[in-house]
Amino acid sequence: MKYHIHRAVVIGAGTMGAAIAAHLANAGVPVTLLDIVPNKLTPDEEKRGLTLQDAQVRNRIVREGLERAQKSRPASFFTPEHAALVSIGNLEDDLGVVAGADWVIEAIVENLKIKRSLMERIDSLRSSHTIVSTNTSGIPVASIAEGMSESFRQHFLGTHFFNPPRYLKLLEIIPTKETLPEVVQVISHFGEYRLGKGIVPAKDTPNFIGNRLAFGSAAFALDYILEKGYTVDEVDAITGPAIGNPKTATFRLIDLVGIDVWDHVGRNLAPAIPHDAHALRYLGSERVNHLIGTLVERGALGNKTKQGFYKEVRNAEGGKEFWSLDLKTLEYKPPQKVRFESIGKVRDEEDLGKRMRTLMKADDRAGELVRALTFQSLAYASERIPEIADTPKPIDDAMRWGFGREAGPFEIWDMLGVAETIEGMKAAGFPPAAWVEEMLSNGCQSFYQSQGQTAVGVYNPALGGYEPIVRPAGLVLLREQKAAGRLIKRNPGASLVDLGDGVACVEFHTKMNALDDDIFNMILEGLDRTEREFEGLVIGNEAEAFSAGANLFMVVMGAQGGMWDQLEAAVKKMQDMNMRMRYSPKPVVIAPAGLALGGGAEVTMHASRVVASVELYAGLVEIGAGVIPAGGGTKEMLRRVLNPPMRTKNVEPLPLLQRLFEQIGLAKVSTSAEEARQMGILSPCDRTVMSREHLLSEAKKEVLHLAGCGYAPPIPEQIFAAGRDALAALRVGIHMMKEGGYITAYEAHIAGKLAYVLTGGEISAPAWVSEQYILDLERDAFLSLCGEEKTQQRMWNLLQTGKVLRN
Repeated sequence: MKYHIHRAVVIGAGTMGAAIAAHLANAGVPVTLLDIVPNKLTPDEEKRGLTLQDAQVRNRIVREGLERAQKSRPASFFTPEHAALVSIGNLEDDLGVVAGADWVIEAIVENLKIKRSLMERIDSLRSSHTIVSTNTSGIPVASIAEGMSESFRQHFLGTHFFNPPRYLKLLEIIPTKETLPEVVQVISHFGEYRLGKGIVPAKDTPNFIGNRLAFGSAAFALDYILEKGYTVDEVDAITGPAIGNPKTATFRLIDLVGIDVWDHVGRNLAPAIPHDAHALRYLGSERVNHLIGTLVERGALGNKTKQGFYKEVRNAEGGKEFWSLDLKTLEYKPPQKVRFESIGKVRDEEDLGKRMRTLMKADDRAGELVRALTFQSLAYASERIPEIADTPKPIDDAMRWGFGREAGPFEIWDMLGVAETIEGMKAAGFPPAAWVEEMLSNGCQSFYQSQGQTAVGVYNPALGGYEPIVRPAGLVLLREQKAAGRLIKRNPGASLVDLGDGVACVEFHTKMNALDDDIFNMILEGLDRTEREFEGLVIGNEAEAFSAGANLFMVVMGAQGGMWDQLEAAVKKMQDMNMRMRYSPKPVVIAPAGLALGGGAEVTMHASRVVASVELYAGLVEIGAGVIPAGGGTKEMLRRVLNPPMRTKNVEPLPLLQRLFEQIGLAKVSTSAEEARQMGILSPCDRTVMSREHLLSEAKKEVLHLAGCGYAPPIPEQIFAAGRDALAALRVGIHMMKEGGYITAYEAHIAGKLAYVLTGGEISAPAWVSEQYILDLERDAFLSLCGEEKTQQRMWNLLQTGKVLRN
């Protein structure tokens, strides 16, 4: 049977169910969200004379769940408009929709009896091709399908999303012994390519992989922290980015998850793993259970109640502070400055392996905690093979993708050295599983087999050797291309790489990929080479940020040093480079992901085509640094937003100019690639890609597609300049904002420069002008603002604090 996913149903409109429905809508899949019918009226419904039979009452629970997803922050939907793909209904009136669904996802309460009752109803209604999955995080998947029809059991599996589904990459796929292989394949493929997930095949064991490892190690961590007297502030200073974890570290993570959820998972896990003595030793810790139980009793459940291990407090000035819980007195106290010598040493080190090796050797309390947590987590992970996974890879993938870590336990172990670490583990009372030493005796010195920087094999204890890591065909990884000798040229800021098949790629590698002269030179080199030797050019990288904008340090230093000729030449060079990309005879495809701010957005807007990650946070944010966009960004926004309607007679330009003025003047940043499209940063024909891992592969395909279709550059386009009347109207608005106290006098000055460029200056009547005319206005405004003391103050404040100075 040929399976496809064109329509979906999600049952359960709680936090997870509604967010899963939202992400299906993000992928363009129409989805029906269902939940139970209320059994009593609210006071408001009673006042309005409604009954339990009214449709708005019967759909109240599901409607409220969808509304929470629409209001959630970070946003569950790419744009508010994506919510139109979600229909709502209830389990009494609308369950029949499962008959027309390709995929039904259950995300209801964690109760086996209730889940089985629902599955019986679904079994009687589903079509023969309908795939049904459960989002359970702990109930054995096979037990939910037990006793259902053969067809149901063959089309049933576990699909465990991590919260929030849009942002956390992990999707654990848990088939039963009866699940058809083709069902597993279609859901795995859809999950990876349409939902952008990292797929981890998991066994039907308690809490599967991610939560089993996380709670098994977290139970030890909490017990050790309490035993050794560490504070909340100390622990989160140690266990965050320094050891490859997100900034949520330990206690902020528990607050985020919810202390009641943490308690529930721990209590349910313990009886399900009677064979796991290691985890039970700590899951049964009296001091930990007393602490968690006390917080639950108090209603201190974490972020959702604004107090848990941290409490949100308003200071005397009305600002927010987060006071931490004293783990001895259980009272909240003001945040404490925590400093450890070892943490200070690794703060600026980018290489996780080097950071970990330094911290593991440290003789302060930070080093002690890192050693204890590392030794225990490595031992516990090794003990869980082959129970929850046959090799280290699913475990490492789950911990990276599900918890935002830089590396999984076995990857960290390889960084530390497997043999070198075992002695310390044994001395600490955490010996590894026997198969680890067998691996070493078999002559395998690491868990992963590598070629250059790429893992090509992973150790399988059952085989006594390495098995190959299977990767998607056509996957483009820049480090592999460079290791294969395809590096064409490199300078300190960027590289030019041959991707094969006649496609070259410019990769940035400055800090935050800030644009500088090295990057400009490499893009120009790439354009030169492409015109002579290649079918087209990709500009992209594998970093978290495509580009955070121009190198502000160089700008402010040049301004304060009076290097005006050099500054003007640098701005002109960027403008000319962007225009050369726009009119390149060969296709230039830009592949942004993560941050594309300021100059990063301007570079993006001059591509022949953009292939963007769906998680693109783009915007012209130069106002925060006291300047306006000058790399062609203002010109491009006029071309994209103002030009099209102005080709129609008698259209009023002012509303469109006000939109652009607000977007640039308020430094708006998109929360997704689709919102960037609405803002005009992406064009209607630009593409988005759900899976970040496949972004460069898709960009390469787009180059070849454009080249194969006989690509020709666009015809040069003039820009509509509204002139002095529109400028006067914008100036009135600026004056009113200043008088109303919404902006400072200096912000009004910057805004005036922006308005001047957007309207084409003091021209007497509306006119169509050249792109170069607007570029010249941009450059003049930028340079004049750079010479202002208050702009320089803004730039230094951004560099030193990362925050905008409202001077």
